[in-house]
Amino acid sequence: MASKRTNVLVYSGNGSTVESVRHCLWTLRRLLSPNYAVLPVDGAAVIKEPWTASCALLVVPGGADLGYCRTLNGEGNRRIAAFVNRGGAYLGFCAGGYYASARCEFEKGDPKMEVVGDRELAFFPGVCRGLAFPGFVYHSEQGALAAELRVNKDALAAGGAVPESFRSYYNGGGVFVDAEKLAHRGVEVLASYTGKLHVDAGAGAAAVVYRKVGEGSVILTGPHPEFAAVNLTKGDNVPHYDEHVVKPLAADDKQRTDFLKACLLKLGLLVNQEAQAVPSLSRLHLSSARPEDVAELVSSWHDIITVEGGEELIRAENDTFHLEKPAQWSASSAVTNEDSTTSTSNDDNADPTAGDRILDHDALVKRLVAHETALPSSKETPYWNHHAFFSALSLYSTSARLTNPVFGQHLLYGEVVTSTNTLLEKNPKLLKRLPAGFTATATTQLAGRGRGSNVWVSPPGSLMYSVVIEHPATLAHAPVIFVQYLAALATVIAVKSYGKGYEALPLRLKWPNDIYALAPATTTSTTVTSGSKAPEAKDFTKIGGVLINSSYAGGSYTLVAGVGINVANAAPTTSLDDLARAAGLPAFRAEKLLANVLVVLEGLYARFCREGWGGTPSSSSTIPSTTIPSKGSLHEMYLDLWLHTDQIITLEAEGGVRARVKGITADWGLLLVEELGWEDRATGKTWALQSDSNSFDFFRGLVRRKV
Repeated sequence: MASKRTNVLVYSGNGSTVESVRHCLWTLRRLLSPNYAVLPVDGAAVIKEPWTASCALLVVPGGADLGYCRTLNGEGNRRIAAFVNRGGAYLGFCAGGYYASARCEFEKGDPKMEVVGDRELAFFPGVCRGLAFPGFVYHSEQGALAAELRVNKDALAAGGAVPESFRSYYNGGGVFVDAEKLAHRGVEVLASYTGKLHVDAGAGAAAVVYRKVGEGSVILTGPHPEFAAVNLTKGDNVPHYDEHVVKPLAADDKQRTDFLKACLLKLGLLVNQEAQAVPSLSRLHLSSARPEDVAELVSSWHDIITVEGGEELIRAENDTFHLEKPAQWSASSAVTNEDSTTSTSNDDNADPTAGDRILDHDALVKRLVAHETALPSSKETPYWNHHAFFSALSLYSTSARLTNPVFGQHLLYGEVVTSTNTLLEKNPKLLKRLPAGFTATATTQLAGRGRGSNVWVSPPGSLMYSVVIEHPATLAHAPVIFVQYLAALATVIAVKSYGKGYEALPLRLKWPNDIYALAPATTTSTTVTSGSKAPEAKDFTKIGGVLINSSYAGGSYTLVAGVGINVANAAPTTSLDDLARAAGLPAFRAEKLLANVLVVLEGLYARFCREGWGGTPSSSSTIPSTTIPSKGSLHEMYLDLWLHTDQIITLEAEGGVRARVKGITADWGLLLVEELGWEDRATGKTWALQSDSNSFDFFRGLVRRKV
């Protein structure tokens, strides 16, 4: 289970175009979610991060392949080739197809456009030559067309519908020369152009090719079967663009989708037979156990609220919020995921024809309902029970003996949001007016954020929350770096203290900011059999993660601590409910779990501010649980629940030195390891490794330096 490949990575670095990346993400998420997390990845991550163990498919989209060469030649291509040879899959669209051929010949002989040269990957052992059709202009739709493709159904008979032919978006792609003559080298032609080509294609007119490479497989295309007609909006100034490009592609959209599904199946991926629709943004609901506190908070925003056309707006740095009046809310639909693109008086950038297509969700006005007299009803928020949440928050706070608790006392909930972290952290104008402990949560995130540039859809069944923490810089004994560890620790403790029996659920912490679980199938195979060894770190799989964003002003840090954990989704790895079910326990209630997480986090944070990371606990150091020991320092509590105690790793940047993980330094939260010599005996030399400077592939026991 731990080695299951659950990520689909779309290259978004040097050479790629924003439009191509967006089309890839939109289409692949519709076809592959929730079985895979479809994430963008930049060149630095391809070269430095340990992405290969969890990646099922690497996608290189349209763009300019010289940019790919400049970034990935050498180490990047070595890692990509090794990934494919060891069982991974590669999908190259247009420029990604040129790039993965043995030779690229683009507009050969044209002094302004020519790009000719050998390429390192050489997955297609021949020449990709373009332009297949004339008229291409960089950063333009001038040469775009709906190219008809004839499909080799015999090569794609992997289940599901496979079309005889279809029209695909084309703009600057190549043809795979003499592909039909390379069958002896494992090349299969999956689709061919039917129109007259602009260049010599040799035998055949191969538009899409497949090849087995080592234990893995590769599909390369000249056209763009990932581009859907509904998302083509850039050709308004091109004569007949809608008639000659958009409408033919729209007519063949089902055939295009069926072909792409068949290609993904051939690469060995699990594919949705029905495309997953992209949900619409919902209203945001601001509430508190004391509704009068909501009124007081909104009143404190008076200096950032503007009145336009009789409507109250907050135009913050990243998002615009429309404060809906109670009467206006009651008179409109109470369905919470009503499309934010529906034309209303306050949606000044609404598009009533948007439908299910790529949207700039940051640009859409966010409708916010402040519940100043009562909590939201179940009709208003059918997927979140506010009464259950605030009731559980009160009970847990009392159990923990928290004095004047603040975490979760103000709650911002949306059924569908961009990202709880983005709504808070990217809008400083609003953030600096939010009280400490202000919490945002959602049922679905359309652009959940991770470390670096990772962005993904977080589907229903996950618990996502972000909480505002004000951390004084004067607390020298409590460095701010440790808050990420506290957030992860609080989440695991809250799960284990959810109720009787849950303390045995196999959750662990991975340095620096991930939550891992031992899936039920792995638990059975590693613990039930008599005499079998205890599970190792490599037997665990990721189930959640933490992201901390911080800003500094006036002597304190304002932190937005974001956590996401899979509660109910069986795919792509496992869930808390899977763990509970295997132990004969009831499923989790998200409202109760979030309440427990917030109370535990507030208690741990208060203790951290008093004692620091490694300080001796005081008599008031309690957490709301009778099953999780609170004795010992926070450092000791963390080590009790992490994956790495005495794990032996390899320090790649130190020439392959073997070392044993010993803990985390008490000053800056660095990973502390000791060097091992002959027969793995300690040499006395130690290293302190920074998470932002090193990537930790613990499946392989490898720490490599980021440069």
